[in-house]
Amino acid sequence: MFGGLFVVVRGLEATGLQDAALRTIGPTRLGHPLVLVGVTVALSNVVSNVPAVLLFRPLVPRLGPPHAVGLLLASASTLAGNLTLLGSVANLIVVEQARHRGVHVGWRDHLKVGVPVTALTLGLDLALLGLLE
Repeated sequence: MFGGLFVVVRGLEATGLQDAALRTIGPTRLGHPLVLVGVTVALSNVVSNVPAVLLFRPLVPRLGPPHAVGLLLASASTLAGNLTLLGSVANLIVVEQARHRGVHVGWRDHLKVGVPVTALTLGLDLALLGLLE
């Protein structure tokens, strides 16, 4: 599955999705920390966090200072992985291992913890990076 995500990422790159998204949203708007975090969280929970970062790779230089954008992207995508089961392949591995031990963790169970943990940690992340306005 994880390998398949990279195939999907490469396919999206080949279509020019990043450039189209950048034109639609605009580099100034997408470079705003809250917008970048929101898009990163959404994308991380559609294609998982590592492939999401790969989709952003060609956009980083156009979104602001590369070090600051890279740091925000790295931290937000990592923390976004807590939101849903699909947010990180590690979540799927843990849930599968739990299932083999007779413990069932469903999507709703995960969301009950994932939503508040993700909101709290992303808020702290933005605060620590000095990006809350």
